[in-house]
Amino acid sequence: QVQLVESGGGLVQAGGSLRLSCAASGSIFSIVDWTWFRQAPGKEREYVAGIPVGGNPEYASSVKGRFTISRDNAKNRLYLEMTNLKPEDTAVYYCRLLSGTSNVYWGQGTQVTVSS
Repeated sequence: QVQLVESGGGLVQAGGSLRLSCAASGSIFSIVDWTWFRQAPGKEREYVAGIPVGGNPEYASSVKGRFTISRDNAKNRLYLEMTNLKPEDTAVYYCRLLSGTSNVYWGQGTQVTVSS
């Protein structure tokens, strides 16, 4: 079993920055793909950014150039550096891990609120 815990969310003014972290623990044998999603009130969960093993980071068009995804394999941590935040970035941010055994794990989410 794998546990994911997100942290780093909070309230920030438009134009500000936040750094989200996702810590993975448990029986992690391999990570195929590690991704950030977000869900705003009344909306469906949407893809934000991902970093596949051996691949390049990928971003949704709405965050490209403002967000940076990275991972620390030694610490089993995933990060999302968010800059120039906008009110429309307000959402609960989730990390998702796809393991080498094709299991999908989700964290509990961390709230990001951007005020105008």
